Amino acid sequence: MTVHFIGAGPGAPDLITLRGRDLIAACPVCLYAGSLVPAALLSHCPPGARIVNTAPLSLDQIIAEMQTAHAAGQDVARLHSGDLSVWSAMGEQIRRLRALDIPFDVTPGVPSFAAAAAALQTELTLPGLAQSVVLTRTPGRASTMPEGERLAAFAATGATLAIHLSIHALDQVVADLTPHYGPDCPVAIVWRATWPDQRVIRATLATVEAQGIDRTALILVGPALAGEGFEDSRLYAADYDRRYRPVGDAPRFPE
Repeated sequence: MTVHFIGAGPGAPDLITLRGRDLIAACPVCLYAGSLVPAALLSHCPPGARIVNTAPLSLDQIIAEMQTAHAAGQDVARLHSGDLSVWSAMGEQIRRLRALDIPFDVTPGVPSFAAAAAALQTELTLPGLAQSVVLTRTPGRASTMPEGERLAAFAATGATLAIHLSIHALDQVVADLTPHYGPDCPVAIVWRATWPDQRVIRATLATVEAQGIDRTALILVGPALAGEGFEDSRLYAADYDRRYRPVGDAPRFPE
């Protein structure tokens, strides 16, 4: 018996890995975060599967479901939205499973920041503008922020910021970032990326407004969002000596 933690992707039911889909189809028990995981993914469950929406459950109740499945020798598909490596609450479940000696594994999913960038048709790391992406958030009721992880500190690097779980604090986000990026810095808000009702707002730090969006949105900030004013990458330059495309009489990586 194994508990399979599966990243269910950002919303579109076809943005799940083949491995994740196949694990869902093979598990007689499926626990899913119903507030964010689309019901369409449950169509992959086998006939007769026990399907439990964990949105109204406590951690103890979720673990109890896993323990019951373990006692019955039944594999569990545990679905979380996006990718499990950030803000999934997987860590606390894994800690409990280790203490109970219940086997588990992890299958990654498409993260929301990648889905948002795709919706914007934007590369977040453009040469000369930004070569780093910072995934962060503002303090919330569920989790505080460590003292050193302040928006202003990240903004000082000039990196592209992908700010999660913070649309409710948009005014404070703008106030923290404007001194570092300037009022004309591009901003994008992507609500429910890849869902049928996806919504995109493009603006600047000086003009951005939430326009009624109060949850399930990602705020992206940084010069790269403009998609202009950047240098071509040297990767495909004709005179760039590469292992797979040697150039000149004395290439760095001879064939």
